[in-house]
Amino acid sequence: MSQHTLTLLRFTYKKLKEKLTVSDSKKLFHQKFPYVIPGLYKRIVDEMLVELNLLNHQNEFMQEHLFCVGLTETFKELMKGYKPEKNLNLLFESLCSSTNFDAKEIKEISQKFQMEFKNKTYEDTLKLLIEKSNSKLYPSRILNLGIYILILNSQDINDKKESETIKIISDIFDKLNLSSNKAEKDIGIYKSTISKMEQAKELIEELRIKDKKKQDKQ
Repeated sequence: MSQHTLTLLRFTYKKLKEKLTVSDSKKLFHQKFPYVIPGLYKRIVDEMLVELNLLNHQNEFMQEHLFCVGLTETFKELMKGYKPEKNLNLLFESLCSSTNFDAKEIKEISQKFQMEFKNKTYEDTLKLLIEKSNSKLYPSRILNLGIYILILNSQDINDKKESETIKIISDIFDKLNLSSNKAEKDIGIYKSTISKMEQAKELIEELRIKDKKKQDKQ
């Protein structure tokens, strides 16, 4: 084992026993993930790292199933198109471990929980959410998006008009004793971010094609 690895392990062990500052988490992250992150994704990764670090400091926070669904699925969606794709697993693991979370455990909980909701109507989804949810859910953006994703995956939600879907989502958050206004804001920002990233990726691809054509002519 190299001296660098031993130093990293000692630093990691020391920090895992105490509350990590954002600076600590960033340092650990870059040691665990020593690759350049494309600008399009860097802001997303930075925001997720800070959010996870802050959640880890909350005594009332619990790593329950809705949080796990929100984290794994938003990471997948926001990292679409990331290259090289083979680095995505390490990127997720580094995000989690540098903020005192266990990536493997989170993925397993998320996968198992989503299977329970597979092929359910939105009414069944609501019943199951209430049945499975802790009465004292710790509110967070990631948890709100986990609930939103489960609702979106329900069997008959796509048959509804947008206004009906918004009402359904609002009612579900109210029934779970969570702020529907905060959830609406989180969902709106999430959808806007995805839309902006898609536009940015299209523009990058257009510029790449244009540049290639210019080079071919030379």
